[in-house]
Amino acid sequence: MATPAIDLEALRDTLAILGAELPSDSDAAIVRQLDAVEGLGRLVDALRVSLAGEVERRSSRFLGDEGLAARHGCRTGAALVERVTRVSEAEARRRVALGARLAPREQLGAILPPEYPQVAEAVARGELGSESARAIVRQLDQARHDGCPSVDDVAFAEHALVVLARTEPADLVAVHARAWREALDPDGAEPREERLHAQRRFTIGRERDGMTPFSGACDPASAALLRSAFSRRMAPGSGPRFLDAEEVTAAEEGTIGADDPRSREQRDFDVFMGLITAGVRAERDGVGSLHAPAVVTVTITAEELASGHGHGWFDDVAEPVSALTADALACDGGVRRAVLGAGGEVLELGRRDRLFSGAQRHALALRDGGCVWFGCTAPPAWTHAHHVIPWSRGGRTDVANGVLLCAFHHHFLHRHPEYRLRIHDGVAELLSPPHVDPQQQWRRTGRPRHQLTRRHARPSTGRSSPGTLGLG
Repeated sequence: MATPAIDLEALRDTLAILGAELPSDSDAAIVRQLDAVEGLGRLVDALRVSLAGEVERRSSRFLGDEGLAARHGCRTGAALVERVTRVSEAEARRRVALGARLAPREQLGAILPPEYPQVAEAVARGELGSESARAIVRQLDQARHDGCPSVDDVAFAEHALVVLARTEPADLVAVHARAWREALDPDGAEPREERLHAQRRFTIGRERDGMTPFSGACDPASAALLRSAFSRRMAPGSGPRFLDAEEVTAAEEGTIGADDPRSREQRDFDVFMGLITAGVRAERDGVGSLHAPAVVTVTITAEELASGHGHGWFDDVAEPVSALTADALACDGGVRRAVLGAGGEVLELGRRDRLFSGAQRHALALRDGGCVWFGCTAPPAWTHAHHVIPWSRGGRTDVANGVLLCAFHHHFLHRHPEYRLRIHDGVAELLSPPHVDPQQQWRRTGRPRHQLTRRHARPSTGRSSPGTLGLG
């Protein structure tokens, strides 16, 4: 056991000498060394991951006080890795988790190959970095957990991703890994999307030293809108002026320049507050609006859009959304839909003029009074304008073909086509499926206050007034 330690010490000394000589090397030599050293780094990462996984195996809770971590006064193997290597807790956990997935498995006394043998072999040879390996394992794990792909299909996807990762950067590998996850589990986008949406959050903390902290997390659709709004205001070409070399350098370093002393973080905050302020002051519709002044594109194939199965992809957001959500978002709210054919050709690029105008939304608000779904109390400012006959099927963008729905019921309607909406005599009506409404009657919806007042008023004749809205 002493020989490997001596070899490692000698290798470390050699690398230290190499690092000291870097400034005198030529450009070509720097590039060659960059590639060679990264290859060495991948081999070192393989050892790091393997050793971390072995530490965790020898620290199993079933070993009690005899476990490796326990004998060193640590609760877990990851804690021992953190103490010895001085890396962060998160990095120690990542190494342990990946090491466990790439190590041979023991079951009933028999030694089985790793769950992802191709990834394990590529990592051990230094062909695959730990970042790419984690991305592949994470997405294939999710596909296996959420769906029921065959062993052969998973192995095929694993092989394709390993081949890709030998030549492409980790970020691109992660994108392809997500795409393979969707291919292996085509029906998984919708439940996964619902889980992510349930994790959305925003919190405002207590003031400290005059400043109030806040934090949160976005689901993919919300993140797409937020990133688009930021990108339009932060992009280098968003202003009609040219930057000199000094300003470009300052921008890349997170500061703006002499004429704009704000840091990048300060600019981000100012953009965020600008969006909030614009929303609060919005008078476009006369009834309030929550729509962001940004355009987001969601890309989906024609086949997936027609079937309602599959997924769409937002610009600048890694996580896809279900085909039903892609269709629902394109109804309203500044999201345009790009529909592709089997060969990748663009069949449709949604236009903003498919959206209801401010005057039309105002008219819908006066007619519907908010979300038209039974029992929903969402006010007009919280709603989307929905095409009763879909715009993609020839439905007109006018009041006679529109209703207001809150975000929840808008997405619900797209997921449950057994519920039907129509406009009859200028009023929205809803037909529920037989298991909800055995009588199968179209029922008037909406709750405009002026019509509710008329409905509840008792005329002098004792009869209902002619314009009264009923529930049947």
